[in-house]
Amino acid sequence: MEATEDQLILATGGYDHTIKVWQAHTGNCIKTMRFVETSQVNALDRTPDKTRLAACGYQCIRLYDLESNCTAPVINFDGVQKNVTRLGFQEDGNWMFTAGEDHRVRIWDMMSAPPHCSRVFDCQAPVNAACLHPNQVEIAMGSQNGGVYLWDVKSEVHEQLVPEVDASIQDVAISPNGHYMAAANNKGNCYIWELRSSPGQNLSTMSPKKKIQAHSRSILRCKFSPDSSLLVTTSGDGTACIWQTDNFSKLHELSIKNFWIWDAAFSADSKWLFTASSDGIARLWKLQTKNCVRDYTGHTKAITALSFKDEIVAD
Repeated sequence: MEATEDQLILATGGYDHTIKVWQAHTGNCIKTMRFVETSQVNALDRTPDKTRLAACGYQCIRLYDLESNCTAPVINFDGVQKNVTRLGFQEDGNWMFTAGEDHRVRIWDMMSAPPHCSRVFDCQAPVNAACLHPNQVEIAMGSQNGGVYLWDVKSEVHEQLVPEVDASIQDVAISPNGHYMAAANNKGNCYIWELRSSPGQNLSTMSPKKKIQAHSRSILRCKFSPDSSLLVTTSGDGTACIWQTDNFSKLHELSIKNFWIWDAAFSADSKWLFTASSDGIARLWKLQTKNCVRDYTGHTKAITALSFKDEIVAD
């Protein structure tokens, strides 16, 4: 079933302690939710059924109802320490993962009421990033000590790599087809591995593929497109670079001069890109022309996170 235009929802959050929900096709803000006065929004993700939105920040994880007029969170997760940097949902919504500066990646059972932490992985260093493999079993993680981890949630088997010493991993991503893993660091470099799995093997095998000297400043996010043909890296140098995954050559460079580009998300057909930047504006770009076709204005400070769930954006 194709989503109607009313369901094309973009969510943004930032340093102004608010989360805004937008009609992606018009740029109209349809809902504003208060976050936490002591924290920026580090990451956002919608539940697979698109009815709720999860947000994380300093010592907090909140879940909001997108279908009601209520702007307060419906669930506050208990026992959260330090900065929570990333979160995401398993494809059926049965569990959620979070990563944080308390060195841990946690699995939350979303089928229980209230949700509770059912499993923990200790990275031995603050965790900046985590993402779920499309096989729904493995989680990739990136830490401030430069470690990149792959963890099999079911078997607890894991492996660690350090692609570059004295560099902090800022983000990790796995392509939807499961072929590639990317890890981006604060030196502006993005490392690519090929992933292979075989029967009876709990953990994917990681083979070094490419080092991309992508940016002149720290990379903030890296994400693959839904068709796995593109990789975007965003940076403090004011650019979002689009790389072709057939050879990891640069296809496009989008620029917002003098501002950081904090986050990005592709449309389902991989033809459009949303960006979030430190000028407080989210933008929609048509990749074929490299043109910005829509601004989403309303935040009073930097936008540090956005969420758009694999939908088609029409011309």
